[in-house]
Amino acid sequence: MSVASPPKKRIEIVDALRGIALAGIVIVHMVENYVGAPTPEGVMDATHAGVADSAVDVFIGLFLRGKFFALFSFLFGLSFFIQMDNANAKGAQFGGRFLWRLLILLAIGYVHHLFYRGDILTIYALLGILLIPFYRVKNKWVLGIICLIFLGLGRYIVFALTQGESLFMETGFAPDSPEIVSYFDIIKNGTLGEVFYSNGYQGHIMKAEFQLGIFSRAYLTFAFFLLGLYVGRLQFFQNFLDHKKLVKKVLIWSLILFVVSLALLALIFMQLGPEVQFDNWLAMAGLTAIDLNNIAMTFILLALFTMGYRTLRGKKWLGSFAPYGRMALTNYVAQSILGTFLLFGWGLGYLGELRNIYTFLIGLAVIALQMAFSAWWLRNFHYGPLEWVWRSLTYFKWYPLKKSPAPAETQIG
Repeated sequence: MSVASPPKKRIEIVDALRGIALAGIVIVHMVENYVGAPTPEGVMDATHAGVADSAVDVFIGLFLRGKFFALFSFLFGLSFFIQMDNANAKGAQFGGRFLWRLLILLAIGYVHHLFYRGDILTIYALLGILLIPFYRVKNKWVLGIICLIFLGLGRYIVFALTQGESLFMETGFAPDSPEIVSYFDIIKNGTLGEVFYSNGYQGHIMKAEFQLGIFSRAYLTFAFFLLGLYVGRLQFFQNFLDHKKLVKKVLIWSLILFVVSLALLALIFMQLGPEVQFDNWLAMAGLTAIDLNNIAMTFILLALFTMGYRTLRGKKWLGSFAPYGRMALTNYVAQSILGTFLLFGWGLGYLGELRNIYTFLIGLAVIALQMAFSAWWLRNFHYGPLEWVWRSLTYFKWYPLKKSPAPAETQIG
C-alpha cells in the first residue's frame, strides 16, 4: 500500500449530528439490554420496578426509538453523496470504490453482529449497493420513492404476498415462540462461542425477517438513505444558515404530521384491541401510522438540531458531539461489545436484572466516556481506529494515523 495525505476539512455540523444520533442509539440499545429481538414473557420484569423505569420507557418510545436510527441512516446517504460528488468534481468515478467500501463494511458488520444481532452495519452495506445507481436519478423520482416507502409501500406489498406469514422464521416474533425463547436463553446463560454461533446464522434469519417483513425496517432505512442523498444535492449543511425558512417549514409540517399520525395510531389500535394480530390490513395501517409518527419526530429533532446549531451556545454544546460522530464506527462497535459484556451471560450477566433507570444512566455514562475518549483520540490521531482501517483498505493506501507534533515556537532572547 502507498502512503496517502492527511484528511481534508470536514463539515462539523454533520459530524455533530452523527454524534447525537449515535448517542440516541446507545441509550436505546442499553435500555433494551442489547437483546435485539422480542423477549419471552416475564423475563424482563425486574427492569420495571418503579415509576422512573416506566418514565424511561415513555421517553425512549416518544423521542429515541425509531428516530435515531433514522438520523444515522440519513447521514449514511448524505455521506454517500458527498463521496460521490467529490470524486465527480475531480472527474473520477467512485461507484466501484464505494462498492468495495461497502464490502469492507459488511465484513466489519459481520464481526459486530456476532456480538449483537441488532447490528445495522451489515444492513447498511447491503442496502448501500442500491444507492449507487440512484446517484444520477432525478430529484423528483428520488422524492417520489421516498414518499411511497414512508407511506408503507414495502409493507403492503409484503403483506399482500404473505398475509402476515413470516418470510424466513418458522414461528415469527411471538414472545413464546421456540426461536425467541431459545435465543434469550443463549444470551442469558450461554458462552461467548454459543452467542457467536447463534448470531452467526439464526441471527441473520431473524434480522432478515425484521428488515424485510411487515415491520419494514430495511425499506425505511433505504428511504432515509435517499433522503440523505437528496439533502446532499441541496448543499444544505454547507449553507444551513441560509435555510432558515426551509427549516421552519419542516418543523411546522413535521409537528402537524406528528399530531395527525398520533391520532391515527390511537384510533387504529383502539379498533384492533389489546391483543393485536398482524394478519389484517388495519394492523398494517397501524404499523404505518407508527412509522409516520417516528418519521415526524425524526424531522422535528433534525429541525431543532439545525436551529440550535445556529446559536453560539447551541453550536458550542452540540459541536462537542462532533469528535464522537467522527469516530461513529469505532464507537458503535465498542459500545455494543461493552454493552453485551455487561449484560450477557458470557460477561457480567446482568441481562434482565437492572432497572431501566440504571441502564439509562449507564447509557449516558458510556456516551460521556466515549465522547471524552474521542476528543482525546482525535487531538492525537487523524482517524478513529476502525475509521482508519476502513479508509486505508478502501483506497489501498496507508493513511497517516498519528498526527505530527506541532513545531515548537522559536524562542527569541
